Amino acid sequence: MNERFYTLPPEKQQQIINAGFRVFSQNSYKKSPMQEIADEAGISKSLLFHYFHNKKELYLFLWDKAADITVEYLTRNHCYECTDLFEMMERGMHAKIRIMCRYPDIAAFAMKAFYEKDTAVCEDIQRSYRAHFDRKAAGALAGLDPDAFIPGLDLKMMHRQIYLMSVGYLWEISQRGEVLEAERLEKDFSQMLAFWKNVYLRKCEK
Repeated sequence: MNERFYTLPPEKQQQIINAGFRVFSQNSYKKSPMQEIADEAGISKSLLFHYFHNKKELYLFLWDKAADITVEYLTRNHCYECTDLFEMMERGMHAKIRIMCRYPDIAAFAMKAFYEKDTAVCEDIQRSYRAHFDRKAAGALAGLDPDAFIPGLDLKMMHRQIYLMSVGYLWEISQRGEVLEAERLEKDFSQMLAFWKNVYLRKCEK
């Protein structure tokens, strides 16, 4: 990537990033034209290629950028300071809603990229995902108190199940072609959190 991209005003950077998120979230990698991204961003195709040498470079930049944005907002929302898993998830939900307000297509792009099968990018995406997930899981599990959960619960397996159910929820919406709306996301995820608490947390003895 041409480092001159970072010399652009933040608003222009965001405009290009959002254009990439939108176009790549609506099409497969192969069927996402750079011209369409340039048009969406309000710049020429040649200028887009000036900042990103090819489509793969832009795609992988956007994937990494989505992860960086997420970590930034989760840190701002003090998610990594929590020792209560469900409080961490609730804070994370509110952080991700704020992200969606600034980057409306980031979640749809991340889902599309995760399931992308094009050999030009899928191996890089999956390698990056595994490293990111392992770090995230280790951080989430590090401070948990096993006594807060039902006896004998495999905390690592529980975390993975919750994560996969969350991803499945987002994938189901995207497959139906529905827009990820912040209000609906908050309502549905709050219901899922209440369910998981009821299933996994140790019941208080009366």
